[in-house]
Amino acid sequence: MESQLQLGKQWLEQLLGLMSLDTTVSTDVSTEGFEKVATDSNSVWLNIDTSSLTVEQKAELIGNKGEGIDSIQYLANTILNLSTDSELQNSFVVELDGYRVKRHQELAALTQQAVDKVRQTGEEAEISGLSSAERKQIHSLLENVEGLTTESRGQEPDRRLIVRLQS
Repeated sequence: MESQLQLGKQWLEQLLGLMSLDTTVSTDVSTEGFEKVATDSNSVWLNIDTSSLTVEQKAELIGNKGEGIDSIQYLANTILNLSTDSELQNSFVVELDGYRVKRHQELAALTQQAVDKVRQTGEEAEISGLSSAERKQIHSLLENVEGLTTESRGQEPDRRLIVRLQS
């Protein structure tokens, strides 16, 4: 695990350097106060230090609706696990300025609203405006909730998550 932590740190620092961003990355295997949603015990957190970044640089890294940070995280997971046996692969989570923790809280609230609506009315609830990673996260959150099921409908960029009673 230690070698994966260092590999992830070096890779992300090199990527940020290529983007002309002078910052460092710290690593962790968990983040306090954040439930490991859609991650497992092999999660490696890559935390970008924001102390030397401008507000504009942080906004650019996060991107519109998190697309930038999601893309960086996707690249990290793809590249860093490329030549690793599947049972030894890690899930890399890229964090910047508390974005993942804040977004998780927003998603948890949206998910709870949808669950409440479905349970109160019996009608399905739709959650739109999610990235594919966020849809996966909510699917994982609700996969073991008794009496409910989830599915994705539509085509990108208008794909949405549906929460409904299990038939």
